[in-house]
Amino acid sequence: MDLAIDITRNTTLILHFIGVASLLGGFLTQMRSLKTSTATVVPAMVHGAWTMLLTGLALVAVAEYRVANGADFEVNHAKVGIKLVVLLVILVLVLKNRKKPRVSSGIVGAIGALSITNIILAVVL
Repeated sequence: MDLAIDITRNTTLILHFIGVASLLGGFLTQMRSLKTSTATVVPAMVHGAWTMLLTGLALVAVAEYRVANGADFEVNHAKVGIKLVVLLVILVLVLKNRKKPRVSSGIVGAIGALSITNIILAVVL
């Protein structure tokens, strides 16, 4: 049973990293467009945000399962809650602006800054 849980966790974590790469990569492709006010919310941002949300929730579920079965760590619910709020703000920004032909540099900048903030929270907390 432990092997199956480890495989599930590791696979989900890899998919979570792919979501992070997609969201941040989508932002980075738009950085040049910020100067010319032609930035858009690219599909990579949308898919990355959804992937991060779903895999993040799955990672918490796996962690809670492991704790319930005697793991010697605790889930940091404060960290999870903060990261979830940041991601939900990203998701709202992405979904609200995905069909617009142009998006203000502030919106795209906020998506990038919040994405980097979520990475920092994951590493530091």
